[in-house]
Amino acid sequence: MKTQNYSNHKRYYAPHHFIFLPILAGLQVFGIWKYFTDNKNTLVWLLFSVIIFLILYLTVMLRQHYALGNQNRIIRLEFQQRYFEIFGERSDKVIEQLNFSQIAALRFAYDEEFKTLLAEALNKNVSGDEIKKSITDWRPDYQRV
Repeated sequence: MKTQNYSNHKRYYAPHHFIFLPILAGLQVFGIWKYFTDNKNTLVWLLFSVIIFLILYLTVMLRQHYALGNQNRIIRLEFQQRYFEIFGERSDKVIEQLNFSQIAALRFAYDEEFKTLLAEALNKNVSGDEIKKSITDWRPDYQRV
């Protein structure tokens, strides 16, 4: 497996991203094209296009909502556990001061760098993306989709 870093840490699910969604997008384009070129059946092609659009929209939104919502919750729990293991105390006060982007970015740092980047996030309100870019020794997360 390739070494993970900032430039390659995003992950795709091939059947969803490269097969199902492109087919739906193609059907959407086809339906719109037929709407403008088939004068006899414009209502049918309009209905077809609306239905394909709704399926496409629901597919994207539901996939994102369920999978990412669950993963975000797990990332918060991992942060709390890791904070406790490093500092020996609960993270309640600290986690309230961070946004999710910062919490998610910190998981890519090993413990020593985690401490430094956490302090920067708390004191300077550094964004999650800036935290990721600041990491010198990347701790990979191959599980997030």
